[in-house]
Amino acid sequence: GNPGPGGWGCILRHPASGKESEFSGGELLTTNNRMELQAVIEGLNRLKTRSRVEVVTDSTYVAKGSAEWLPGWKRNGWRRKDGRQWVPIANEQHWQQLDQLLARHEVRFTLVRGHSGHPENERCDVLAVAAASAVRQQSE
Repeated sequence: GNPGPGGWGCILRHPASGKESEFSGGELLTTNNRMELQAVIEGLNRLKTRSRVEVVTDSTYVAKGSAEWLPGWKRNGWRRKDGRQWVPIANEQHWQQLDQLLARHEVRFTLVRGHSGHPENERCDVLAVAAASAVRQQSE
């Protein structure tokens, strides 16, 4: 449930060489959206030089947030309109971190359906679930 233990997983693949690296991690008290963001942050953070990147995600929150909502949030001091008032966006620090990384690279987002048989997406899910389980077990 949200909030609770959660995990993230990401795979970096170099398009020319095909070389792949997997990364994952978990937190005891987090949300699924925060972990989806963390996966992208962790992946982009590991790129040592300016790169052209395709981020494949099953998170509409991450894909739309990055491509559509982020510029407005930034312009409005990391706030969004809720009815007639401005409220802070959720996961503000994660979005700010991602914003800095997006400025460093040429990034496009591809949204895939979760659990639809996309091999890398399925693998990231396995990595995330394992990381969340590990964090849960360490806390017991």
